[in-house]
Amino acid sequence: MRGLLRFVADDLGREIPDEWVRALAAVPRHLFIPDRIWVGDDNEPLSRAEDPAGWLRAAYANAPVVTQVNDGADPGDGDVWPSSSASMPSVVVRMLEDLDVRAGMNVLEVGSGTGWNAGLLAHRLGGANVTTLEVDAQVTVAARTALGRAGFRPEVVCADGGDGWPAAQPVDRLISTCAVNRVPTAWLDQVRDGGIILTPWENPWIGWGTLRLTVHEGRAEGRFMPYGSFMLMRGQRSDLRIFRDVVRDEHVPDESVTDLDPWAVTGQDAEAQFAIGSRLGDVWHARQHDPDVDGVAVRLWLATTDASSWAAVDWDGNEGARSFTVWQHGPRRLWDETETAHRWWLDHGRPGPDRFGVTATKDGQAVWLDEPDNPVRTNGL
Repeated sequence: MRGLLRFVADDLGREIPDEWVRALAAVPRHLFIPDRIWVGDDNEPLSRAEDPAGWLRAAYANAPVVTQVNDGADPGDGDVWPSSSASMPSVVVRMLEDLDVRAGMNVLEVGSGTGWNAGLLAHRLGGANVTTLEVDAQVTVAARTALGRAGFRPEVVCADGGDGWPAAQPVDRLISTCAVNRVPTAWLDQVRDGGIILTPWENPWIGWGTLRLTVHEGRAEGRFMPYGSFMLMRGQRSDLRIFRDVVRDEHVPDESVTDLDPWAVTGQDAEAQFAIGSRLGDVWHARQHDPDVDGVAVRLWLATTDASSWAAVDWDGNEGARSFTVWQHGPRRLWDETETAHRWWLDHGRPGPDRFGVTATKDGQAVWLDEPDNPVRTNGL
C-alpha cells in the first residue's frame, strides 16, 4: 500500500489529501481485484492462482487493470477487448478530489466496476450516502461481494446508469466511471441545484478528458479537465466497422492530395485530437496497416457515425512524406472538414481540453470554447 500511495502522489505531482490517504488505507485495492485479470497492451490473461506475485503487483500498480473482457463472454480464438476494469488509482484519486464531496453529502455513482471507488466513497461518507449502479449483472454481484468482504455496505444496484436512479434522487454529487459522449438527460434531474456531475468524456474521434458540470434548474454547465480515458457507457456504444458498415464496392470516391500529415490529427497529440473531435462531432477514425494497395503502408479511414460519408488518407511509409493521397465519398467531405478543423485549432492558439466546456439541457447540449456563447458544435455529438 505504501508503494501505491507513493506512485499516486508522484503521478499527481503533490501529496494525496489526508482524507483520501485514510480511505486508500482502509479500502485495500486487492480485495476488489478478481482472481483472473488481463494485463498489457495485448490483454494477456493473468491468474492469481498461477502467478500470485504478478497478480499482486498488478493490484497495487498505478495502472488500470482489466477485470472483464467481451462483456463477460468467452472470446475463444476471437478478438479480446476490455469491457470492465479497475481504474488507474491516481485517476481515481484525482476524480474523487474534483468531485469535492463533504460530510453529509450523498453520491450516485454510475459504473460500479470492481466496487473499489464506491468503497472509497463509502469510507468517506458512510455507506448509507452512496448508491452505485452497474449495468452488468455479473459485475454487479462481484462488486457487491467485494464491498461486503471489505466491510462496506453502499447500495449496489444492477441498472443502466444512463437512466439515473430515481430512488436516490436528488443527490449532491453524481460521478460516472464510464465515459459518455452526451450527458444523459436523466442526470439533470438526478442532481440537486448546485450539485456536481463528474464524468469522463468520449467523442467519436478520441476518448479523453473529464467533464465537471454544475447543475442549476435542470441545466448543467462546466468545463473539461485534461485527464481520464475510460470505456464508453454501454448504452452509448456504436458497433461500426469500415468494411461491414461504411465502404461499399459500388462507391466511387473522389481523389485529391493533402499536405496535412494524417498523424498530426490522429497521432500522439491528444489535445489536437480532442479539439478536432469536438469540432467534427460525429466523425471517427481507424487505421488499416498494410492494406494490400501498391505503395500504401497505412491507410487512415474516417467515417461518420451514421455511415453516410467516409474518407481515406494514404501514407506510403516514408517518414519524410509531404503529401498524401485522399479519397472521399458521401455528402460530406470528411478530410476537407478535418483540415478546416485543424486550421481552426491552430488559429485559436491550440486550445487544450481546459478551454472547452459543455452546456447540457433536456433539449440538447453544446460544446463551447472559452465561453458558453462561443459554441463549437450544438445539439449533441
